[in-house]
Amino acid sequence: MLRGAIIGYGFIAENGHFPAYARARDAGVPIEIVALADSCPARLERARALDPGLRLYDSHRQLFEREDNLDFVDIATPPSEHAPIALAAFDRGLHVFCEKPLATSTQAAASMIDRAKRAKRVLYPSHNYKHAPVVTAVKRTIDDGQIGRVRLVTLHTFRNTHARGVSEFRPDWRRERRLSGGGIGMDHGSHTFYLAFDWLGGFPLSISATATSLSGYDTEDDLSCTMRFPRGVASAHLTWNAGIRKVIYSIHGDRGAIRVEDDDVEISTMRVGDDGRTTWDVDRQRRPSNWMDASHVNWFKSVFERFADAVDGRDYVSRETVESLKCIELIETAYESARQGSRELPLYEPARHGSREFALGLD
Repeated sequence: MLRGAIIGYGFIAENGHFPAYARARDAGVPIEIVALADSCPARLERARALDPGLRLYDSHRQLFEREDNLDFVDIATPPSEHAPIALAAFDRGLHVFCEKPLATSTQAAASMIDRAKRAKRVLYPSHNYKHAPVVTAVKRTIDDGQIGRVRLVTLHTFRNTHARGVSEFRPDWRRERRLSGGGIGMDHGSHTFYLAFDWLGGFPLSISATATSLSGYDTEDDLSCTMRFPRGVASAHLTWNAGIRKVIYSIHGDRGAIRVEDDDVEISTMRVGDDGRTTWDVDRQRRPSNWMDASHVNWFKSVFERFADAVDGRDYVSRETVESLKCIELIETAYESARQGSRELPLYEPARHGSREFALGLD
C-alpha cells in the first residue's frame, strides 16, 4: 500500500483528488491518503470534518518533519509552490504526484526532473484530460487507423470565467501571476498541449501566439497559438471570456476526421467510389464524460493507477513527465511569442540542446 499526503487542500484536492483516492483504494489500487498539509486553518478544519482520521499539518515543512512513514506526496498547491515542495519531497525520499502545470518555468520543471532521476523517485504529472472517456475513445480511433495519419488538430477551450478557488484562500489566485505563473495559458495550456502531442505523435518544432487580457489582472484571459509539428499543425484557442463552458476539438487525418464537442464524438471516414468521387461515412457517438464537473473526479482513478504503476515499475521520469516539461516550454515560449508580436519561435532542437536533454534523459 502506497501511503501518501496531500499538500494543498483547495477545490481540486477536496473535490477531485481526495475522493478519487478513496475510490481507487476501494477498487483495489494500493494507494491511500493518510496525512494532509495546508497553510489555511479553515481548510484544515474542513479536511478534519471530512476525515477525522487524517493527520493534519500547517505546512509541508511540518509534515516532512513529523511524518516518517510516507511513500509519496500529492502536490495540489498553486503552481508557484510546485517546484520547491517537489524538490523537498525528493530530498526526503518521497515520490511526487503533481498537479498541472508541473512548474511555472522550464528551468524549474527541468530541475524537478533532474532531482527525481538523481533521487530515484517518481515524478508524475496530473494529466487527467487523457483519462476522460471521450478522449480515450478518440485515442482508440486514431490508434486503430480509422482516419489515417493525423496532420491537423484544433483545440478550443471555452470558459466563461477562471476557475475560482475555495473561499477561505484567495479564490482568484489564478489571476495573480505571483501564485499562478500566468493566466489561462498556464492554467489550461498543459491539457491542450499534451493532447496535441498524443494526436500528432510527437513534440512541436515551433509556436506563434497572441495573448490578451480584458480583465485588468496581470494575467492573460485569452490565448491563441499555432504549433508546427514534424508531421502536421495544431492550433489552439483558450479563453476565460466565453459565453459557455465547453471544449471543441477536431482531429484531421488523410482518411477522415474526428470532431469532439464535450461528450459528443463525430467520426467521419473517407470513402472513394469506383467513379473517383469522395464521400464520407459519419458515425456519431456519445461518451459521457461529465465535462461540466470542474473536479473531474471520475477521471482520477485511472490517473492514480498509472502513478502507482510508475512507482511499482521504478519509472521515475515517464513519458508523461517528459510531456509535462514540454508543456511548460510551450507555455513559456507562447508568452514570449506574444510579447514579440506573435513571432514564430523555435522550440527544442536536438543539435542545440542535446547535452542538456541527454542529461535529463529526455532525448
